Amino acid sequence: MADAAGSSEAVVETTGLTKRYRGGQLAVDGLDLAVPRGSVFGFLGPNGSGKTTTIRMLLGLIEPTRGAARLLGEPMPRAARRVLPRVGALIEGPALYGFLSGRDNLLRYDAADPDADPRTRRTRVGEALERVGLTSAAGRKARAYSLGMKQRLGLAAALLQPRELLVLDEPTNGLDPQGMREIRTLIRGLAADGRTVFLSSHLLDEIEQVCTHTAVMHRGKLVTQGTVAEMSAGVRGRLAVGTPDTAETARILKEQGVTGITVAEGRVTGDLPADAPPATTGTAVPNRQRPGGPPDLADLNAALVRAGVRVRAFGRQDASLEDAFVALTGEGFDVAG
Repeated sequence: MADAAGSSEAVVETTGLTKRYRGGQLAVDGLDLAVPRGSVFGFLGPNGSGKTTTIRMLLGLIEPTRGAARLLGEPMPRAARRVLPRVGALIEGPALYGFLSGRDNLLRYDAADPDADPRTRRTRVGEALERVGLTSAAGRKARAYSLGMKQRLGLAAALLQPRELLVLDEPTNGLDPQGMREIRTLIRGLAADGRTVFLSSHLLDEIEQVCTHTAVMHRGKLVTQGTVAEMSAGVRGRLAVGTPDTAETARILKEQGVTGITVAEGRVTGDLPADAPPATTGTAVPNRQRPGGPPDLADLNAALVRAGVRVRAFGRQDASLEDAFVALTGEGFDVAG
């Protein structure tokens, strides 16, 4: 898995990017990040891990203490006037006029853009509303919008002009499950159009569902970055046994070297011994371990059967992004909000 920036195809690049606030708080510490063009990039970390501070530095809203950032190949914040018209951003929720309709909010946003052609303003606004599914609600006051509708209206504002890069900071924060699904579906559609989407989130489930690449932030530092598949592949899966005889199963698995055992109703899971091979085909060899190594899955299954355990399901679970995060940081994490 890659750990540093440096690709000519990177839409976002940082080198040693650092932000220390007055009083000594180190919010971002030596960040080297590379976001591939055309990716849906999940910027993952708990609240307070430095994600929003990083985004603010990328967009030129705050100055870094040291280090460098490039957006669309241009240095930031020096090239902000050239770069930002090519970037759509939604940071910490949209700023809306509650007394105006959704359509009128977008007309105000568009009128504030010095590069926007006023002759085609209503067409652009109509297309943006249609893209985010708000055409039927365009005449309603923004204060009557649900939180999910407000987020979609904020995305519509970011889409009024063609954008090469979309930067979305916690776009589903505070939404109910339906609102989260709406935003995720919209993000997938935007990515399918060829845009690069940089999505910060503290929700593992969100990253797994919509992202192709990810980076993990923890206490201001970059822990790792790469594709979502690479991150999960770097963690050993867990053994899962479905059985009504959970206590006996846990005892036998522990004797066989399985660690981290958890017991739930009708299910026992645990970490396989290091270097345990996958299950073999054919009949398991009874009561024996591989010479010089841990038992394979067939041996573990055979040990359970010999002990009279009623095995209803048995196999290796693929590691999830949650497993990867815990393995990388040693801490738990929000899965779905």
